Amino acid sequence: MTAEGRDASAAVRAVAAQVVAEVVRGRSLADLLPAHRRGLKTRDQALLAELAQGTCRWYFRLRFLVHRLLRRPFKERDLVQEALLLVGLYQLLFTRIPPHAAVAETTEAARLLERRWATGVVNGVLRRFQREEKRLLAEALRDPVARFSQPAWFIDAMERAWPEQAAALLEGLLERPPFTLRVDLSRTTLQAQARRLAEAGISCRPVPGVPSALLVDRAVPVSDLPGFSQGLVSVQDAGAQLAAGFLDLGPGMQVLDACAAPGGKTGHLLEQAADLELVALDVDGERLDRVRQNLRRLGREAVLELGDAAQPEGAWAGRRYHRILADVPCTATGVMRRHPDIKLLRRAADVPPLAARQREILDGLWRLLRPGGKLLYATCSLLPEENELQVQAFLERRKDARPLPLASPRGVSTGHGLQLLPVTRETDGFYYALLEKGPS
Repeated sequence: MTAEGRDASAAVRAVAAQVVAEVVRGRSLADLLPAHRRGLKTRDQALLAELAQGTCRWYFRLRFLVHRLLRRPFKERDLVQEALLLVGLYQLLFTRIPPHAAVAETTEAARLLERRWATGVVNGVLRRFQREEKRLLAEALRDPVARFSQPAWFIDAMERAWPEQAAALLEGLLERPPFTLRVDLSRTTLQAQARRLAEAGISCRPVPGVPSALLVDRAVPVSDLPGFSQGLVSVQDAGAQLAAGFLDLGPGMQVLDACAAPGGKTGHLLEQAADLELVALDVDGERLDRVRQNLRRLGREAVLELGDAAQPEGAWAGRRYHRILADVPCTATGVMRRHPDIKLLRRAADVPPLAARQREILDGLWRLLRPGGKLLYATCSLLPEENELQVQAFLERRKDARPLPLASPRGVSTGHGLQLLPVTRETDGFYYALLEKGPS
């Protein structure tokens, strides 16, 4: 590698450390990575994403190791230097980067971060880890926070909620996310799309129990996917694809997709039945623009409305709908492998206010459902407070609501709903409950 190439590689590691430090301070990767990618070569953009996302995924194990390797902890003002050590350990443990290159370029990154003393510390700690790796990893695997790379509050919550599945679930959340496609079955078949992918050198397989899903063996840029620009396929988790089918849509129905952004489920709803009168609602104007962009690619149309599902007002709130999708804001604990920064950003204290918001949305939307209509309550959470307990409390408040069974070979029945657990690579963690409105 040339001196220029080494400098560029070190610079990417320095930026990755800055990104991880900002996540620790409370910012999301979705906000940070786009800004830091600008000006980088495509190869370096990919390396930055790998280092930042991977370090967040394994943050709690990496931090455990760092604290055992340091003679004394870093001060708060040196958070970026500590994050750089985490980035260095991530490379040694979880990437194919040659160890000598990982150590050398991470050490050089310490120099670029303008803490001269940190250069020797980073080099010494990474080399010590190489000598003591076996012992340190054995220690880490005996500590639940380090083993599962999750905060203690979340491990405790999973062991309470899912005692039989907790270990497999927590291990599953450490996997890389599946790369899954949704095929528009109104325009083509699963088999025909699989052939197009195979002809392009992209191997895939169907996902049992999810008729529109193809699981691709290796993630590729969407520009390489045959049919993507024509709207024949979209990238969407197989678990998320179940929502549209659960709503049992028919031609000409009036449908409200509440909390619609970024629009994956919106597009799928429109693929399910002809001539739907669909309103896509979101409280965030920028995110609503993403719905518009997604529908344009799919060649689908919906009425887009800016508004709060918890406080219905305006023309969209004056209608009564046959079907409502309430894909409510939540802790997103079920999609941690897709968004690994969630494990650093979420706190146990976040759950009660989110549950209160979900309650408000459910109550607000229920008024807009016509008698005989169906509302699908959906989250990407694994916490009963946002899922089964939320639905149970709603049913106790609303005597005109009754739960309907959800037929699926996937997931765990919770009494009133269905919980998908990310114990395999095929789906993320989602909760669904289907509620039918009777006479008041």
